[in-house]
Amino acid sequence: MTILKKIKKIKVIAMDVDGVLTDGRIVYDGNGQELKFFDVQDGYAVSRARKEGLKTAVISARGCAAVKARTKDLKIDEVYLDAYPKISAYEKMLKTFQVTDEEVCFIGDDLPDHAILSRVGFAAVPQNAASEVKRVADYVAKRKGGRGAVREIVEKILKTQQKWKVE
Repeated sequence: MTILKKIKKIKVIAMDVDGVLTDGRIVYDGNGQELKFFDVQDGYAVSRARKEGLKTAVISARGCAAVKARTKDLKIDEVYLDAYPKISAYEKMLKTFQVTDEEVCFIGDDLPDHAILSRVGFAAVPQNAASEVKRVADYVAKRKGGRGAVREIVEKILKTQQKWKVE
């Protein structure tokens, strides 16, 4: 099946956090609070996807207050934190949204994402993803995780589905 046919079936965009929505750095402040750096264009694209009727989800093996705040800010439909192995959370998400594998895009960057990327209809990864997940990806972004990769991937989906419009 061509990449365009795969993209046209997408109803859900699910993604990892560290290395996808962030650049993968883990930073702690003087009080031991974990800080994350998110890209505003990635956030805009996720919000646009929701506005255009796609469901959104985050599946992360880690969790922290910064991620909870960002997913709340973006109004992510389903959030699975401390999910390891991630495939269990993925299967719960399928049931929650009542969709099949082929209707899901997953954006991941490392080995814990491999099982999900191997199943979904459209597997996408940032440019700096691990080589093992690049091999199973349908699409490797030109941009890096936390630096616009999510924007690039979501924009590609919305444009293919003719849902990307200038506001």
